[in-house]
Amino acid sequence: MAKIRKIASIENGIMQVLKILDENEVQDTIGKSSSYLRKCSDPSQQQQIDHNDSIKLDIACIKKGKAPPLFIAHEYIVINESDNLDSHKQNDIDEMLVKSTILHGKLTEVVKLAEDPKSDRGMEISKLEKKEIMEAIKNLEDKIMKIKITVDQK
Repeated sequence: MAKIRKIASIENGIMQVLKILDENEVQDTIGKSSSYLRKCSDPSQQQQIDHNDSIKLDIACIKKGKAPPLFIAHEYIVINESDNLDSHKQNDIDEMLVKSTILHGKLTEVVKLAEDPKSDRGMEISKLEKKEIMEAIKNLEDKIMKIKITVDQK
């Protein structure tokens, strides 16, 4: 029977890595097998993943064009602890979804303006435009993280 893992736990992050990377990619990245990672992903086991291995695995996921699952889990845990969830418990999920939709629209707008032939560097994205895009992405990611935290606590 499959073991239930918290949505943004290290164990779940490891399972996401295993969905992204195949056996050979895991072996090449950290010098350990996928079965080792499966053991580390078991919440009832004491075995834990090495921090350096988690960084290497996240980088391998990024190289495949995927989000870094262990970094996201780590970020969630830190935010969860630092905020003690007091500010997130009060937030209504519907309100957060509306705000995330607005932030997504802002991201879309910034990207479209940057790609506009009439923009600063034409179709090529300038450093300032990249900065604005990254800021819009970060704002959207922050909102998504708040939604995850709220959902996880309900």
